[in-house]
Amino acid sequence: MLFLDVDGPLIPFGAREYGPPASARIRAAARGNPLLARLDPRLGAWLTALPCDLVWATTWGADANEVVGPLLDLPSLPVVSWPDEDDPGPVHWKTRGLVAWAAGRAFVWVDDEIAAADRAWVAAHHPGPALLHAVDARRGLTRDDVAAVGAWLASSS
Repeated sequence: MLFLDVDGPLIPFGAREYGPPASARIRAAARGNPLLARLDPRLGAWLTALPCDLVWATTWGADANEVVGPLLDLPSLPVVSWPDEDDPGPVHWKTRGLVAWAAGRAFVWVDDEIAAADRAWVAAHHPGPALLHAVDARRGLTRDDVAAVGAWLASSS
C-alpha cells in the first residue's frame, strides 16, 4: 500500500515549473483554492499505475477524496484517521499511526516531512518491508519519485 500526503507531495509549496499546464478542471478548482493550480494533472495516472493500494495519509482527511482525488482522476481512497493530539518526540506525528494502519503489511509512505527518526522508528517497530520516500516539497512528487517507488514495489513483492 502507498500512504499519500497532499500538501508538499501533490501540491508543491514552490511554483509549478514543470509538466503540462493545469487541466480546465484544475484551473476551475483553483478559483476556490489557488494552491490547487499546482497539481500536476499527470499524477493520478502515474499513481494508479503503481501495483499497490493508495491510501490518503493527509490532514485533508476525507476532503482529499472530495477535492484532490477528482482533479487527478483518482478513485475514492481509504483515509487514515489521525489522533486528536500529536505524538511528542522526534518521530513525526503520522509515523505511529501509519505503522498501526499497515499492521505488518508492506507499505510506502510518500511525504515531505519524513526524517531519519521516522525511518529508525519504522525499522524498529514494523515487521514488514517499508519505504519512507521523502519528497522535496518545493517541487512535489515527480516522475522520478514515482519511478523510485515503483522500483521498490517491484523489488519487495
